[in-house]
Amino acid sequence: MSSQPLLQTSPGKRIALPTRVEPKVFFANERTFLSWMNFTVILGALAMGMLNFGDRAAFISAFLFTAVAMATMLYALFTYHWRAKSIRIRGQAGFDDRFGPTFLALILLLAVVVNFILRITFASKEKNGKI
Repeated sequence: MSSQPLLQTSPGKRIALPTRVEPKVFFANERTFLSWMNFTVILGALAMGMLNFGDRAAFISAFLFTAVAMATMLYALFTYHWRAKSIRIRGQAGFDDRFGPTFLALILLLAVVVNFILRITFASKEKNGKI
């Protein structure tokens, strides 16, 4: 046996060693995707309930909530595939998305506010006997 080290480099040169990606990273990505899907199913069920058992205001709001649920599904799908690709190629960049959830939350807030405004206007019209 020689006394030489196994990996010799010149001074200042770095050695690139392959890194191992733990399986739990892939499962965490999948778990996050399933969590987003759970949210969209609940939101879609709310929209279906409003569509089937509501009045005209609920009918309009149901379309808004359905659009938010579909946008959330698309966001979750694209984010899942983007993160999976980054994990496969061993990307060292962050896997977080600061703008997507914020944008989806603002759209959901807008849908809730529109639902609230429609509910108030339709209630006042019913009270005055215009509907």
